[in-house]
Amino acid sequence: MTTHGFVYVLGSVRDDDRRTYVGWCVDLDQRLKAHNSGAGARSTRGRVWVLLYAERHPTRREAMSREVSLKRDRKFRAALLLSAL
Repeated sequence: MTTHGFVYVLGSVRDDDRRTYVGWCVDLDQRLKAHNSGAGARSTRGRVWVLLYAERHPTRREAMSREVSLKRDRKFRAALLLSAL
């Protein structure tokens, strides 16, 4: 049984609309495919997303906790988006 978890930041640019999305998962590749196929979170549908950042945590609980802190850190997410896209 898998006990680890990942927290990740996705980025998307459409014209002047730049967005980031923060989430957690167990399988990064599968989750990114889900977001790009329209099967991910509602707020990610209809856009092309790229993985900007990921961290592996020993437990899902730690990944979920880190997700909350990354969602609050807008400066970090903006810097990731500017440097990657």
